[in-house]
Amino acid sequence: MTETPPPVQKPHKPPTRTGGGLIRSSAIFSGLTLISRFMGLARDLVITARLGASATIAADAYFTALAFPNLFRRIFAEGAFAAAFVPTYSRKLAAKGDGGGEAEADRFAADALALVAVATTALTIAFQLGMPWLMYVINPGFADEPEKFKLAIVLTQITMPYLACMAIAALFSGMLTARGRFIVYGAYPTVLNLVMLSAVLPQHDPVQAAYAASVAVIVAGIGQAALCWWGVWKSGARIRLVRPRLTPDMKALVKLAIPAAIANSATQVNLFISGILASHVAGMRVWMNVADRLYQLPMSLVGVAIGVALLPRLSQALQTEDHDDAQGAMDQGVVFALALSLPAGAALMALPFWLIDGLFTRGAFTQADAAATGALLFHYGWGVPAFVLLRILQPAFFARQDTRTPMRLSLISVGVNIALGIGLFFAMGPAGIAAATSAAAWITVVQMALTLARRDTWRPSAQAWSKIARVAVSSLTLGLVLALANQYRALIEAPLAATGYAKEIAVLGLCLAGALAYPALLFAFGGVTPAEAKAVLRRRRSDPKPTVEDIS
Repeated sequence: MTETPPPVQKPHKPPTRTGGGLIRSSAIFSGLTLISRFMGLARDLVITARLGASATIAADAYFTALAFPNLFRRIFAEGAFAAAFVPTYSRKLAAKGDGGGEAEADRFAADALALVAVATTALTIAFQLGMPWLMYVINPGFADEPEKFKLAIVLTQITMPYLACMAIAALFSGMLTARGRFIVYGAYPTVLNLVMLSAVLPQHDPVQAAYAASVAVIVAGIGQAALCWWGVWKSGARIRLVRPRLTPDMKALVKLAIPAAIANSATQVNLFISGILASHVAGMRVWMNVADRLYQLPMSLVGVAIGVALLPRLSQALQTEDHDDAQGAMDQGVVFALALSLPAGAALMALPFWLIDGLFTRGAFTQADAAATGALLFHYGWGVPAFVLLRILQPAFFARQDTRTPMRLSLISVGVNIALGIGLFFAMGPAGIAAATSAAAWITVVQMALTLARRDTWRPSAQAWSKIARVAVSSLTLGLVLALANQYRALIEAPLAATGYAKEIAVLGLCLAGALAYPALLFAFGGVTPAEAKAVLRRRRSDPKPTVEDIS
């Protein structure tokens, strides 16, 4: 008798995750980022009070020193590297069981660590040696003020090693996100804020405060890299120090990272170009940094948080050919991003001067500085949803290892920003720079969305469009209410005059009232239902219970 063969076992397919998993992961990261951002706000309040803006040479020089390494950190370390490294590392981690996947992923990470450490260290040294000449490109307007020019060179040379520290931290952070560990990744920026606050608070001379803050950047960078390494070790990864090798995996990583670097550079290069124009206006470097602190908040809380959680999820969904999960993840990511970025943009447009005046006007930072910063903030405000959406749409390309399309679209964005920035700067003054940056971001978002739709990769479902429309109405309503409150600022602040902190209490109270009112508007217009909110916050039975590593 012929023996009946055993039934063929179908490969196990992981269960499709619902929106709660993505949004909960993003919420963990966003909550920790919120803490870090508030600490960063406290840091900038102290620094602007000590250094001032248009009245001293120290402020422009220091913010140049902070901006230059941050430019390359955001493009290469956190942008391109994450886009190229995380999908590959995630696939290797999930490739096979019994520890085989982890061992292969660890070898890949060790080679990547060696490569990125050597590359960023070489880049740092080259920039430090060439800084006296590079400063003519970075800040041509400083050349008319020799003392400011020399100080900017020295401070930037001091802060440049921060790039290498952040490149190492970015690698470890990518490993943590691929392993579903978001807490250390969300918490490590607080190290920078704590170290810089402790360095700047005792200083009273603007130039000495600028030196102290610049040295603190390096100390904090070392601490941040060490904290991320500890988080990776606690997660179970074992990374050895190896010599740099151009293995096939490393060649593929570089091949992906270079277009990704250009793709991620659009917003940062646009800001860099804005900084070149800003160097011709005393204090504008500081105005841009202060405005950046507020409009970057939703981008960090929402865009980066969702992007961090979305990229590994899309990579795994594509690995298992779970196209429904990929579609659902993108829909949830876009709706969630707009639900938080649209009201943020509306608030920045409704209260630009009040926000800056209430938070920053003190010490050497004057009301004239606040007015100039508020004009910038208004135009950055309508660009906030675009800045966030860029972070959500890019993973749809990166998860498919397509870094060239975002690169091409980003180059178009940079060209548009250069043309608009120069034209609007002469037509509108400093505010034209912010308007050009926001316009360029929206053009890139439209191009990305149309490209994804044309390729039939992703287009919003009918339900997603309905949610987006309801979120837009809720945000518009909030913006109109805040704009009305802005018209009656004097009446709102009058009862608080006796406290001596009328503007501070009023603006913080208004922000809190808006934050409490917006969820009610969302529920009223149907942007989010109470049932959906509960589903996000409630841990499903299928979700794994938190372990020690989950809270490392």
